[in-house]
Amino acid sequence: MSSGPDIICFCGQDWWYHNRAHSDFQLMTRAAQHRKVLLVNSIGMRMPMPGRSPLPFRRIWRKLKSMMRHVRTPLPATPDFTVMTPLLFPFYGSEKARAFNARSIRRQVERVARGLGFVDPHIVVTVPTAWDVAREMARTTLVYNRSDKHSAFGEADQGLIAGLERELLTKTDGVLYSSRAFLASERELTGDRAHFLDHGVDTAHFAARPRTETLARLGCKRPIVGFFGGLDDYVIDFDLLERIAVERPDYTLVLIGDATLPLDRLTRHPNVRHLGFRPYAEIPELGADFDVSIMPWLDNDWIRCCNPIKLKEYLSLGQEVVTTYFPEVEHYREFVHVANDGDEFLRRIDAVVAGERAPGDRGALLAEATWDDRTLELLATLDGIAAGRGAAGHSSRPSVESGGASRR
Repeated sequence: MSSGPDIICFCGQDWWYHNRAHSDFQLMTRAAQHRKVLLVNSIGMRMPMPGRSPLPFRRIWRKLKSMMRHVRTPLPATPDFTVMTPLLFPFYGSEKARAFNARSIRRQVERVARGLGFVDPHIVVTVPTAWDVAREMARTTLVYNRSDKHSAFGEADQGLIAGLERELLTKTDGVLYSSRAFLASERELTGDRAHFLDHGVDTAHFAARPRTETLARLGCKRPIVGFFGGLDDYVIDFDLLERIAVERPDYTLVLIGDATLPLDRLTRHPNVRHLGFRPYAEIPELGADFDVSIMPWLDNDWIRCCNPIKLKEYLSLGQEVVTTYFPEVEHYREFVHVANDGDEFLRRIDAVVAGERAPGDRGALLAEATWDDRTLELLATLDGIAAGRGAAGHSSRPSVESGGASRR
């Protein structure tokens, strides 16, 4: 796997402030053990605005700090992994501003890639707005990592983002999905270019362990109902979390992760603890102290297309998981406790506290589900797409006639 094109990944997250458990980070840091990788931090889908976006000024400031870092090699043990944050102007409402932004970002990325010695890399696009940037770049393949349905994101210009998604679905060399239901729903657009690439788990990092009593030492009384991950208003059912706090006053609800909105409505209850953002290295010790791990998702288009990474992390830790329904969970019913509404969600938590256990064989499920396994699968898929195009006599490289130029 060490021989083949290097990789540029237009990421949907930002290395400097998002959860390092994200699939882009897990896959690309491991791919950099085989190829050179340039990870381009998220170029966003909208400008955060007061009245439209939660915590807009904090979000603008953290992106500005990320841009000030520009290009870094953040992992000394992985020198072929480079992270860059391009200077960007996310004003997507204007076609001229959008075109200017795309040209500017493309030139910045190409300049850094040339300096790293990239020649016709694999380009992986996760965020739809990167299509404007990547479509004119010289490459071996251009692949869309369809990890989420971004047009379902309420803050974005949904019509614009849906159009960019359709371009990526119909014009790229391949489309990767982590949700089988999501793949099936778009098969008409992708045909045989669609590939399922499941999420993995770092089984060494999230190794099963006894209760650590870390949360108990912080004053959390058992039973502890816990969640770790991003607390985002477009994925988390905060009404359901408040029901846990109010209707189960003898339980402690522990929330670990960065929140994109104020959590006063929850933390005003004496049995709720929000520990905020914690480094990835600390998550297993904290998560292992849960009595019940929860996934309280909203029922919306975003969630119906998802495959939460934390599902396998919880299972690897040895946790019992109570989740609201989402289509991909059909493949994990033996391993988790699925609730179809709020009342059942509370009952499922009670049952786990009382000792109920899911019967599935976790060892068999996780035996070949590591991020290393998934990375090798990703590299094989990218190289296979390139080989298939070569055999068919096609080129993924833009031509001058199509508006692009071969750049190195």
